[in-house]
Amino acid sequence: MSLASQLPALQVAVPMLTAPLVALLRDSHLSWAAAFAASAMSFVLAIAITGQVIGGETLVYHMGGWAPPFGISLYIDELSALLLLIITGAATLTLLAGRGSLEEQVGEARMPLFLAAWLLTLAGLAGIVVSGDAFNIFVFMEISSLATYILVSGGPQRRALTAVFKYLITGTVGATFYLIGVGMVYMMTGTLNIADMEVRLAEVSDRNVVYVAAGFITIGLALKAAIFPLHAWMPNAYTFAPHIVTAFIAACSTKVSLYVLLRLDFFVFQKNLVDHELQFAYLLMPLAVIGILYGSIAAIFEQNLKRILAFSSVAQIGYILLGASLISVAGFTAAVLHFFNHALAKTALFLAVACLGLQFAKMRLEDLRGVGRSMPWTLAAFAGAGLSLIGVPGTAGFVSKWALIGAAMEKGAPGAALVALILFSSLLAVVYVWRIVEVTWFGHGGEQAKAAGGGPITEAPLWILTMTWVAVLANFWFGFDSSLPMQLASSSAEEFLRHQP
Repeated sequence: MSLASQLPALQVAVPMLTAPLVALLRDSHLSWAAAFAASAMSFVLAIAITGQVIGGETLVYHMGGWAPPFGISLYIDELSALLLLIITGAATLTLLAGRGSLEEQVGEARMPLFLAAWLLTLAGLAGIVVSGDAFNIFVFMEISSLATYILVSGGPQRRALTAVFKYLITGTVGATFYLIGVGMVYMMTGTLNIADMEVRLAEVSDRNVVYVAAGFITIGLALKAAIFPLHAWMPNAYTFAPHIVTAFIAACSTKVSLYVLLRLDFFVFQKNLVDHELQFAYLLMPLAVIGILYGSIAAIFEQNLKRILAFSSVAQIGYILLGASLISVAGFTAAVLHFFNHALAKTALFLAVACLGLQFAKMRLEDLRGVGRSMPWTLAAFAGAGLSLIGVPGTAGFVSKWALIGAAMEKGAPGAALVALILFSSLLAVVYVWRIVEVTWFGHGGEQAKAAGGGPITEAPLWILTMTWVAVLANFWFGFDSSLPMQLASSSAEEFLRHQP
């Protein structure tokens, strides 16, 4: 048995088995080195897996050699591979960039246990993506969620505890709804394997129970994915988490839940429920439209930098949902592209926030007035990533928004309204991004306030600044050469749409 055949299992095993070792290391430097090594290895494994599936091959791995329905299977296709790249890439880059930020916000004494939770979050998210079993998705969901609660609560402010409590309650309700739905499907089919569910649901006569199960699963995953109006946990969780943690989870956490929602709906329910693809579109498209507008407008009126970016994520999740709800290859391609491109933009933006966090205890705009004159490289990086968030040509964000516009135009007159929405929401993004740029570059008063609180403002350390610019430049690189994410996205769209009736 070759090592290449073990890659799906290693993708989860490496960070999960390293986590207890990191927790046992008392030295913060050794624990960080071990955590980074495991994260980097996971990224290398994700690249290797992508190389195997990019031609259309699907990796199926039977744990212990036991085939389903008796055994547990791991399933990786091109969309799974893209999510693995996002998860492991974000974890590796943010961990590499944020050692100094974590030491300041978390403290060296707590670092080993904190980094162990970081690896469990990584293992859980990767496990969700590679699992071909609906119940094991729940198991990995709980692993990642519990570990993420620890990461968020590690913030220096006491309000992190109230934020994580709200996050915990919402996440628990979402997971419970998901589990109830999966249990109902299991009662009707006798299997937890997603591929078997698709086949056996066709033999179920009582479709009302299937509709109820689909409803529970959809609501549960919508809570986890922060789909409007079930997003209330996200702004505070992003705001009060350590800055590096926000950069990590903003890149991939909600996207993994969206991935599960799309996989179960397209693979299992749309084929076995009459007109369910229309029900899916009629339910989620209005939520996507309202979420795009609400998130963008709320971001304009927020005063905290991290909350502005959190509400922008509500809008960006809406773009992904909008593409998927078009129920077309072009729309699904745009949605998957936005998985990747939004992760690039938000990682870069929150890394720039982490740079600011080394100088400022608070992220209110009034405290950041004029900081661009003292931290020009940091604020230039923020502006560059902001261009991608807006969707300016030449950035990764433009590629997915342009693809979404093209997919909407295929729908005729209704599509024209969606195109207008996309363009209008992009203008709203210009407003809130420019508002930040204007305050930080052209505002006055922030530097004096900082000086009174303990010394002059200086540019962020070279290491975290370099990693931030790596993330920013990646937004421009994939804006000019989007062949890799485009190939993975288009192939994924064709595969998902093949499961329709």
